[in-house]
Amino acid sequence: MAAQEIESGTTWGKELWDQFDNLATHTQKGIDFFERFGNFIRDRSAIEVEYALKLRRLVKNYQPKKNKEDEENEFSSLIAFKNVLKEVADLAGQREVVAENLQNQVLQGIMLLAKNLRDERKKALNQGAGLTQSLHTQIGTLDRAKRSYEKAFREAEKAIEGYHKADADFHLSRADVEKQRVNMNIRNSQSEDAKSEYANQLQITNKQQQQHYQIALPEVFNKLQELDEKRTRGMKEFIKRAADVEYEVSPIIARCLEGMVKAADSINEKDDSMIVIEKYQSGFQPPGDIPFEDLSKPDPDASNNSQTHNSSTGLNHMTGKGTTKDKLKKRVGIFGIFTGNKNNLTTDGLKEDFSDLPPTQRRKKLTAKVQELQQKVAQEQAASDGLMKMKGVYEANSMLGDPRTVEEQLNESVSRLDRLRQELLRYQKLLEQANNQTFIQHSPQSNRVTQNGQRSSRHSNGSSNHENSHEDNGEDHPDDAGSLSRSASESSVQQAQNGLNINNNGSSASPESGLGTSHTSLPGSGQGSTNEQPMNEEYYEAETPLGTCRALYPFDATSEGSIPMSEGEELQVIEVDQGDGWTRVRRFSSKGWEEGFVPTSYIECTLYA
Repeated sequence: MAAQEIESGTTWGKELWDQFDNLATHTQKGIDFFERFGNFIRDRSAIEVEYALKLRRLVKNYQPKKNKEDEENEFSSLIAFKNVLKEVADLAGQREVVAENLQNQVLQGIMLLAKNLRDERKKALNQGAGLTQSLHTQIGTLDRAKRSYEKAFREAEKAIEGYHKADADFHLSRADVEKQRVNMNIRNSQSEDAKSEYANQLQITNKQQQQHYQIALPEVFNKLQELDEKRTRGMKEFIKRAADVEYEVSPIIARCLEGMVKAADSINEKDDSMIVIEKYQSGFQPPGDIPFEDLSKPDPDASNNSQTHNSSTGLNHMTGKGTTKDKLKKRVGIFGIFTGNKNNLTTDGLKEDFSDLPPTQRRKKLTAKVQELQQKVAQEQAASDGLMKMKGVYEANSMLGDPRTVEEQLNESVSRLDRLRQELLRYQKLLEQANNQTFIQHSPQSNRVTQNGQRSSRHSNGSSNHENSHEDNGEDHPDDAGSLSRSASESSVQQAQNGLNINNNGSSASPESGLGTSHTSLPGSGQGSTNEQPMNEEYYEAETPLGTCRALYPFDATSEGSIPMSEGEELQVIEVDQGDGWTRVRRFSSKGWEEGFVPTSYIECTLYA
């Protein structure tokens, strides 16, 4: 651009030939302004960094605290807010990118260009000052030559005038006249020499002045014009580059904003309401109607019935804070035999068997605990199998290592595995109790008949006997039709104790090892052998199957606890493979419900979501 202007004739050297000082001042101000623009970019970059830092601090301050229980059932609004915080953190990252690019691509370029412009300006001004000084020196020489010529010319005129006066004066001798003539000639000669010198210096000065104002100084001015235009172009380019830095991150910022909108759209108020129900549902039934007490008719049983009703009402009454805070006594029934263990408090202040929680919340906690223990058993079983393989390798080749070094670790692993299995069995029994209690409370046999505020039990003869009705002391007693015999309970206790006798070698190749104990099996069912009397069908309705499976090959039950199956047969999955190669299934046959183990490799499972 500057070259085109120079060629076209609109240049500083031609138009501003006499504005050296003004051009020097203008270029200095231009560079100062350019550096001020660089300071603007620097301060803006600092603001971007500070903005990003404050955004990150904002995200950190409003980050919801992690809660393991809440993570299981998080509200959609909370999940959306977490996603919004992530997008804001990404925005902070983009602001940091903007600040970094402004510093590296804009500010550094401005500082470098400003330094180069200052150097070029200094060089051009020094060159112009040198040319001007040379011209002024030549003009000074010309002035001195001119003054010498003027002096010599006046002295020559004075000598000529003296000679003419002497020549006209007859009183002077010839010698005096000759002396005046010689002096006149000398002065004339000096005047001519001064004249010649003056003419010569004048010619040199004119030539240098012409060279100075037409060639040398215009070149300097053109250099100043070129660097000033370079500074202007740099200003233009760096402003555009600063805008490009914003453009480069704008798609990502747009995606962050889209993510926020998407997070907002993901909020579902109905799902959040269902989570509240799932989180706080106690499982208790609302209290029944309060009976009318006619004091005018004395009734010997009225006081007992009133106490019974008040006890039941007081137990089931829900406060405004919800039943999760009340230490309500829940029905244990015949399955209370499994809760004789120590009941210490967990880290969250709950009992180990979660008996201080309402039924629904207790089942959730027990289910999560069973799943956690199953995972730990699988991990420990894998570690034990690895140690066993390592021991076998060492025994086969003693060069690789000493088997005794692995034996101690293997024993510790087996011991941990036994403890985990025992704890898993314990919580499976507790979950069975909770599930069976729920089944009994909601089964058709447990329908309550209320007469005059009294609850009667339905006996085998179908009549209601008020005299034999159970006194409700805060426990829900099962009806006779839905209860199990004491002998069956004792049998289940004995089988549960037998199920804890696990081999210390850690072997789990068959159902007898105890790994296959289902968390949904019922007390008294033993190991589900086909030789046992099938249980009541209504109790199996309380067990929710995990899915279904189809037999790929026929299987003959050859060990205790397993059941046979034919190819293509459909069965219900009660418990998935725990790592021992066996799956617990259930089927309905002519004998009733049968439950037992089948090889996992013989079936194709389809689990429910």
